[in-house]
Amino acid sequence: MGERMAQSAIVRELESERYLITPIPTTTRRRVRTRGYNQARLLAETIADRVDMPLIDALERRRHGSTQVGLHPAERRANVKRAFSVRANARATLTGARALLVDDVLTTGSTAIEAARPLLEAGAQPVFLSTFARALPYVK
Repeated sequence: MGERMAQSAIVRELESERYLITPIPTTTRRRVRTRGYNQARLLAETIADRVDMPLIDALERRRHGSTQVGLHPAERRANVKRAFSVRANARATLTGARALLVDDVLTTGSTAIEAARPLLEAGAQPVFLSTFARALPYVK
């Protein structure tokens, strides 16, 4: 999947400027242990390798909400509100840097917005998002 992402339109954008590639952290360490991987990080690693740009784990979860699966859009927003912060060791690296945030699926955009917020507050300009898939809107 990461290879396909790296071959897409983001390559043209990335060829014009240097970016820091950063994955959106998964909800809990337990999920990573259960699955054996963080899918967003695997995608980010592949993209960073393919475009020869640095991978940085700039974000951490400061609060662990529940999984977003099955939540109504308003519940999704509340679930991830202020859930992310920039790791102390990444703050200086982000100042003035262009950042590419990587996730596996975009549904409502709530997670992406909340993950981009601390990157922007730390001085990253601009922050772009790349996802492997776009889910259909929630209908109830």
